[in-house]
Amino acid sequence: MRKILVFVAGICAVVAAVPVPAAWAAQPAAWSEPTSPFEIVDDIYYVGTKGLASYLIVSDGEGILLDGTLDENVGHIEQNIQALGFKLVDVKIIVNTHAHFDHAAGIAGLKRDTGAKVMAMEQERSALENGRHEGDNVYGATRFPAVKVDRALHDGDTISVGSVTMTATLTPGHTKGCTTWSMSAKDGEVTRQVVFPCSLTVAGNKLVGNAGHPTIVEDYEKSFELLKSMKADIVLPAHPEFGDIFERKAKRDAGDADAFVDTGLLQKLAETSRVAFEKELKAAQK
Repeated sequence: MRKILVFVAGICAVVAAVPVPAAWAAQPAAWSEPTSPFEIVDDIYYVGTKGLASYLIVSDGEGILLDGTLDENVGHIEQNIQALGFKLVDVKIIVNTHAHFDHAAGIAGLKRDTGAKVMAMEQERSALENGRHEGDNVYGATRFPAVKVDRALHDGDTISVGSVTMTATLTPGHTKGCTTWSMSAKDGEVTRQVVFPCSLTVAGNKLVGNAGHPTIVEDYEKSFELLKSMKADIVLPAHPEFGDIFERKAKRDAGDADAFVDTGLLQKLAETSRVAFEKELKAAQK
């Protein structure tokens, strides 16, 4: 829990300290630090960088890629996919947790190189196709390569490859179309419920008088409660620090077969984020 609190506080500190327009000049080095790919549970792979997650879900030779991270990371993600023994054309669908540049900037290049269809929540479509996040934010208009959305999704929609089905749940706040993905996955002989939660931090969002996202406070509050109600055996966040992804991998490599299983983590993340949100909201209302 302390690690979660420290990380949330760190993000808030970065938001407060970094001026516009050079907001992202000080982005963490880990966001583009290469890592080797690895399997988390059966057919779910980590293919992102040290600081930004990208997940490959494979069934019957076809893949879903979740999040594209930075544009500069496209080559690394593609190398990781190939290092696992897959071809780029095996990726049939690309989806996104939310349309911020650190999770969406690489999608255009990945779509180009794989030929995959991009599917995203309807509320994120404009941001992805215009190449900029929507809603008032202290960072200003952070831009990224625009990408056409081939299928607009709605709350509760599903996508499938092979025998795998993923469900898209709308959890707005961080962005208007912030999307939490969930699925069942085999972990040896056990079936696990896997949740890929959308980000919950304020991350520079204007909480009072946000003309671009007028329902932002209500959206955050509803999403905290919704995520607390969801069942998750394994939680795989867009920022790996939130789920201690690499620490859990090290424990698994050392012999702990259930290192990624944490049935209370999603609720801890939601509550910790809610507390941080309430603090920022009170400050914004002064």
